[in-house]
Amino acid sequence: MVKKIRVQPIYSTRKSFANMKALILVGGFGTRLRPLTLSIPKPLVDFANKPMILHQIEALKDIGVTEVVLAINYQPEVMLNFLKDFETKLGIKISCSQETEPLGTAGPLALARDKLIDDSGEPFFVLNSDVISEYPLKQMIAFHKSHGGEASIMVTKVDEPSKYGVVIMEESTGQVEKFVEKPKVFVGNKINAGIYLLNPSVLDRIELKPTSIEKETFPKIASEKLLYAMVLPGFWMDIGQPKDYITGLRLYLDSLRKNDPSKLATGPHIVGNVLVHESAKIGEGCLIGPDVAIGPGCVVESGVRLSRCTVMRGVRIKKHACISSSIIGWHSTVGQWARAENMTILGEDVHVCDEVYSNGGVVLPHKEIKASILKPEIVM
Repeated sequence: MVKKIRVQPIYSTRKSFANMKALILVGGFGTRLRPLTLSIPKPLVDFANKPMILHQIEALKDIGVTEVVLAINYQPEVMLNFLKDFETKLGIKISCSQETEPLGTAGPLALARDKLIDDSGEPFFVLNSDVISEYPLKQMIAFHKSHGGEASIMVTKVDEPSKYGVVIMEESTGQVEKFVEKPKVFVGNKINAGIYLLNPSVLDRIELKPTSIEKETFPKIASEKLLYAMVLPGFWMDIGQPKDYITGLRLYLDSLRKNDPSKLATGPHIVGNVLVHESAKIGEGCLIGPDVAIGPGCVVESGVRLSRCTVMRGVRIKKHACISSSIIGWHSTVGQWARAENMTILGEDVHVCDEVYSNGGVVLPHKEIKASILKPEIVM
């Protein structure tokens, strides 16, 4: 029996789409990444030495997207002011669609409808702002055109599918059959990766009210056999919380090693994959790596040991300090012979005194830490 696929000639004969648009779901307050998000909105938090959202915008620009709309309900002025520079550098239009109340993951599409559709009838991308991957968007365009359905979603394989909503799909065609939320028994290991390519007609299905695209919109499209899933090649991580941020950094640097190794640092003091900004200074006798990112203007004094951590712009790590599995926020200082480990997160402008130990301390901005933090706790 030959299976009929609905073909939409509006763009199927072209090799690529012109003037494509994209919506990035930025959302709210970034509470899971506090104290970093007490200083700036979450999408502007540095990841591998550039704001999280810039990884996505650059990937969209690379495949010909000309306009990015940020769906946001928190500090739009801060976001736009920051991104104005990049708008010019990258030659891409960036605008905001601001929610006055949280609208879930589908409502923001209805709110931004006029920004997303024009006379071309071309599909548009939707991305969750927390997702980091190799963004195989070109392959996704080809996949979308090949199946002729209404919507394409990226899925990724995970080891523990019971923590997520699982996508059940027909392996050969990618046609999505249904979604199973946090299954108790094994039904599959593919989950929604938060990257979509949608025809404008999907917007007709979404009302301007708080709505979930995963739980309401996509199941309806799947029931009409018009939703298709592509398995994401390469790595994937939702980096919206500290533990996953550190894991995401390891995966990102692994990917850089395979695809663009010249960007990684080399030398006798480097172990494994390490990213060092050209303006950072590293002293003698240090051991840096694996899985470390050192940002612009950082000073790492002699004899320092860094592993599995991010050191953000303007940080000073003093002599013989040791940092592992931690995030050191902008313009902070870690004292001589101090030690930070076990998911210690320092907010902006935190000063850890000499010989102080932090075991999982989460420190709010503009604090001085004079006494050791012996068990994971929040320092207000």
